[in-house]
Parts: sequence; structure tokens; C-alpha cells
Amino acid sequence: MSTIEPVFRVIPTIQNYDWGKKGKDSKVAEFTSGAGIRGFTLNPSVPYAELWMGTHVKSPSGVVDRKQNLAQILTENPNLIGDQVSRRFDTTNGNLPFLFKVLAIGKALSVQTHPDKKTSEKLHAEQPTVYTDPNHKPEMALALTDFKALCGFMPIARIAEYVTAVPEFNSLIDPSIVTEFLNCTDLSESEQKAALKKLFAALMTADVSNIAIQLRTLTARYQRGGQKSVEEDVKDLVLTLNEQYPGDVGVFCAFMLNYVRMTPGQAIFLGAGEPHAYVEGDIMECMANSDNVIRAGLTPKPKDIPNLVSVLTYTPSDWLKHMIKPVDITPYTRKYDPPIQDFTVLQVKTQKGETETHEAISGPSIAIATEGSGRVRWSGGELDIQAGSVIFVGAETKIKITAGDSNLVVFRAYVTA
Repeated sequence: MSTIEPVFRVIPTIQNYDWGKKGKDSKVAEFTSGAGIRGFTLNPSVPYAELWMGTHVKSPSGVVDRKQNLAQILTENPNLIGDQVSRRFDTTNGNLPFLFKVLAIGKALSVQTHPDKKTSEKLHAEQPTVYTDPNHKPEMALALTDFKALCGFMPIARIAEYVTAVPEFNSLIDPSIVTEFLNCTDLSESEQKAALKKLFAALMTADVSNIAIQLRTLTARYQRGGQKSVEEDVKDLVLTLNEQYPGDVGVFCAFMLNYVRMTPGQAIFLGAGEPHAYVEGDIMECMANSDNVIRAGLTPKPKDIPNLVSVLTYTPSDWLKHMIKPVDITPYTRKYDPPIQDFTVLQVKTQKGETETHEAISGPSIAIATEGSGRVRWSGGELDIQAGSVIFVGAETKIKITAGDSNLVVFRAYVTA
């Protein structure tokens, strides 16, 4: 058995998905340079999309100066996860309940959703090469830079405006379904959801050749300035999405999903069955420890429209419903606490020479410095950190975070029982 200090350096892993920002424009590349990954050389033509910090079997993090990866270290040292967390969550083989990421988004990700636990288990059993684990994947996105996304279904009245105003959109859908949807505003909540589901299903299963024709017509109209006032807000989005994914049905989701523009420090939470597509920007992302994604548009990857249509919640609302409002728990630490038990995220901001103390918590955590430099101390030692440095903090470990010669920003994801 290999013992280890309760605080140690973690080596994150990189995902070079096509949608990532390239070279030095990527926060993932920037942080990778500071993470001390042996042999890393920046390639200006390579997309650096995601930085993973955790134990997911697809790409577990490493540990500095150890042959074992993070999951193996935690298997040998279960006290670092803590008894309380291990009783509540499945921590077999060193599995952490959460996965922490940095995303650098250069072009839109797929229109997608994530299944709940029961559906994940079913899909994993049926298609283990596509749905690679049996876990659910609620997630929170926290903006590091200005960030754009499609997030949840718009209010019914807003979708109805687009159905009425955009002929290229409503021509893809059977007129009886359009009429039923436009007449649902005074119906019960369940009846509105049923009408919304019919509308969305009809769009996502529309004839592929007709989708391409209508997108050519729509974009040509926008390019010559023929948009109506109700379309102004999404005109540029539609043109951008069609340029990135020509002829893809996902472009029409701009008329059904909330278009969100966030500033640094704002956060949204997406539970199971909520449709979304990240469009542009850099974020911290935390989720339950899963990589299960059901895709339906804006992607060259395989789509699973039947499962996506079947698992969505069809809950129309303003995007603010998804917003997580942080709480300042000290002058230096802000807490983002989504409505699930799998994870919470802290943002720590200290100015030159200042120290923040985090008392011991009952579960494990992973932290990454995103700005500045400084030092993390605990009863048995200390580590210097800089932008990109990633550390693991074991359960029941009190730490102090001190800024060095510049301001220091640290994000820390954790779970408690």
C-alpha cells in the first residue's frame, strides 16, 4: 500500500475535441502549461477543448511523482475520500462522485441532454460503447470569460412568437402540430408540455433535405437584412451555427431554447433532461462523475434523437430558472451550491499576501488555480501553486490558501455527505 500526504499535486488530462479553442487562445492550453504535465508542447493548430480533473475511467488524472493514477491512489488510501462520503456514494476503486473540468469553447457543442440515473443504467446496459458508464450527469457551468449557451426551453409564448414569425421554422412541422402548440397557452401545465414535446419531436425528425433547404432560405434572408424584429436577438446566432454546422437541424433550436449570455462569475445548473448547447467561451464545469451525453444536433457525432426526445423534461421557463446564485461565505470565498448532493464549487479570491482558511470538510476536493500564484498549506506541509496548478485535498483536512506577489484565484470542487 502506498501512503501519501492529504494534499498533493494532480496531473489533469486533456481532451482535444474539434470544438475546442486552438493553441494559446485556449484556457485549457494555458492551464496545461502551468499544470506541469511532462512533455506537453503547445501546438497552435490543435484544439484544446477540455481539462479533466478526477477519476473517470475514460481519462483519470495522474498524480505527480507517482506511477499510480488518482483513482488508484484513492483506492489505496480510502481515508482521503472519507467514510461519510463512501457510505453515501459508490467510491469503489477510488471513484470520486464528481468530475471537475475546464472547457474552452471555440465553436458550439452539440444540442444535448444528460440522462437521469435510472436511464443511464439502462442505456449503459444496452449500448456500453456509446454510454460508457451507468451514472447520471447533472452539471454546473461557471463562466471564466464571457460565455454564450442555449439552455432549457424558452417560455411557451416566446417559442410561439418564433413559430408564427419564422416561416422556415414552422414549414418543417406538420400544420396540425403547429396549431395545437399555438393553442396550448391556456391549457394545463401537463398539456403544454405534451404540445411542446410534439413540436420539438417534429422538428428533430423533420426531413433532412427539407431542413437543408429551409436553412439556406433562412440564412439568405438574414444575410440580406430581411429578419423581423423578433428575430434580431438570434439572427447572428443562427448564422454562426449554420456556418459551423451547415444544414444541421440543431440550428433551429435557436428558436426553442433560451439564448444565454453570461459574464464571468455567473453560473447555470443543468439537471437531467434539460436540453442545452454551449456556444462560445471559457468555463469551469463540475458534474457528477459521468460522460453520458445524448446528442441530437450541431454535431458530426452519432445522434440519438429517439432517446433525447423521450428523456427531456419539457419544462419551459426563462433561463434565470437555471441560474445558480453564489453566496459569499467569507470575504474571500464564494460558494456555488447546486440542488444536488454530488458536488459544490468554491471560488477563492485573495489579493497579494492575503490568506484564506478553509476548515476541514468531511469529503474530498480538487482545486485549480486559474489566476496568479501563491501557496497552499496544511498541518503537514505546503505546496506552491500557479495558474494551472491542480491539487487534491483529502477529507478532514484544513487548508490555508495564500496569495503570492499577485492576486490569486482558485476554484475548488468538493463533496460532503
